[in-house]
Amino acid sequence: MSETARPSGPRLPWEAEAPAALPPQNGVAPPVKPESSAPAASVQPLFQSVKSRVHRKLVERLNLSSLDKLTRDQVVEAIRRVINELLTQEAVPLNFDEREELVRQVLDEIFGLGPLEPLVQDPGISDILVNTFNQVFIERDGRLEKTDVRFQDDRHLLQVIDRIVSAVGRRIDDSSPMVDARLPDGSRVNAIIKPLAIDGPHLSIRKFKRDALSGADLLRTESATEPMLDLLEAIVRSRLNVLISGGTGAGKTTLLNILSSFIPPNERIVTIEDSAELQLRQPHVVRLETRPANIEGEGEVPQRLLLINALRMRPDRIIMGEVRGAEAVDMLQAMNTGHDGSLTTLHANTPRDALSRLETMISMASLDLPERAMRQQIASAIQVVIQVSRFSDGSRKVIQISEIAGMEGDVITMQDIFSYERLGMDGDKVLGRFRASGIRPRFSDRLKSFGIDLSSLLFSNLEAPPPGARGRW
Repeated sequence: MSETARPSGPRLPWEAEAPAALPPQNGVAPPVKPESSAPAASVQPLFQSVKSRVHRKLVERLNLSSLDKLTRDQVVEAIRRVINELLTQEAVPLNFDEREELVRQVLDEIFGLGPLEPLVQDPGISDILVNTFNQVFIERDGRLEKTDVRFQDDRHLLQVIDRIVSAVGRRIDDSSPMVDARLPDGSRVNAIIKPLAIDGPHLSIRKFKRDALSGADLLRTESATEPMLDLLEAIVRSRLNVLISGGTGAGKTTLLNILSSFIPPNERIVTIEDSAELQLRQPHVVRLETRPANIEGEGEVPQRLLLINALRMRPDRIIMGEVRGAEAVDMLQAMNTGHDGSLTTLHANTPRDALSRLETMISMASLDLPERAMRQQIASAIQVVIQVSRFSDGSRKVIQISEIAGMEGDVITMQDIFSYERLGMDGDKVLGRFRASGIRPRFSDRLKSFGIDLSSLLFSNLEAPPPGARGRW
């Protein structure tokens, strides 16, 4: 078929002369999982082949140096028009819905994350796990599912990875084959490539909800009870130092976001993270992010340096996304020297394990402190440890709220205020109940000094909610 006449009007500044049609490419991987408007499975190979040719021709017609002269809406509309021209030249039997699906996929390749873009936009998906170019898993409602989303090859996947990491000033190549980054919405990204990843590039995206969760969401998902939520709010407002502990994917950062929402709006907050993920709503927030070393191995800015600098920024509170090394020493000292109400997280399976991990991190600072001195630092700096956990059915719960009561000899003493008792399974559902220990915490007087009077009923030994509670964040 001869080339279709171009609509009247001057050629757009970004558009070059259209090249001659190129032969189709064979052997392209299966396409992205179609939505309801996507082409039927019987025409998928043809559909994907047409998409590949149209995308290649479109890139050849673009004058990339002139793209910045137009707004994004103008570029998208112009690209849509050229794609429709190219589809007409292809003379393939695609109906209107199939053409719109192909246009969407090509635009995703140019402006989005290619085959992953529909998954990123799906609010029901919490994790996207790419195991090489031809295998993509997602987590939905706490459960992993395999999708039929595919990349064309390793090179295609590497292009998407590079687009993500370069947007935040980071790089991934043979000299730096793994990287942490983030998407514009704050979603956490980790990528690792050859030679460290033997089978090819791997990409993990931990999505964050566009709307930060609130305390009401904890109650709605039965991840905590109302008395527990009242206590957590009182703990934050009375400026107690809090350590949130939990395993991977347990919801530590989500709970940290919820607790930070209880901080009064008139306080100055400094956040320190490896990849900026926190979604604080207060008006006076300073966000700091670490920086990896450059290609010469220089310029690295770790969390410890940011924490030392943050102490000079007159913060009322310091929130550290996760403590994992020698910065634990500086964090504890900050909590002990006027920065009450600070919050942080770490990986551990129990509150007691969390304190043991803190000791290990302090020893990484090479200060040669005796064990008793390290434990005294921990006991005086942290008042509350909150343990979160993710169960086999995908539910996430606050399973312990524990108070650090002080030292007895060389041992840090702790007492549970609330806990979650697991009772068994009902099919694939975890059964259990929340219990109050009946112990009134030692920091009750501090709460009163901040005008917070929690009823003694808050700590009565009541069971709630009924067995079978199942919540997800």
